[in-house]
Amino acid sequence: MNKNDLISAVAETSGLSKSDASNAVESVFNAITKSLSGGEEVRLIGFGTFSVAKRKASTGRNPRTGEPMTIKASNQPKFKAGKGLKDAVN
Repeated sequence: MNKNDLISAVAETSGLSKSDASNAVESVFNAITKSLSGGEEVRLIGFGTFSVAKRKASTGRNPRTGEPMTIKASNQPKFKAGKGLKDAVN
């Protein structure tokens, strides 16, 4: 399922128009993104938790030349599925 499929599914199940469903989906994505970029985690009980994991700087190798290179420290978004989602999938 891609984003357009998700918007169509939301419109169909909620009775919203496609443009209203698109606005709703975009708003959810923007709210999650804003919270994560602010250092907060987003907990959706029964669905899962979005959080930010800090990755340390490390040394890697350039695949073309084989030379060592430094990989900068970064923040990575992370998702951990909740019990309700795990049960629904299994």
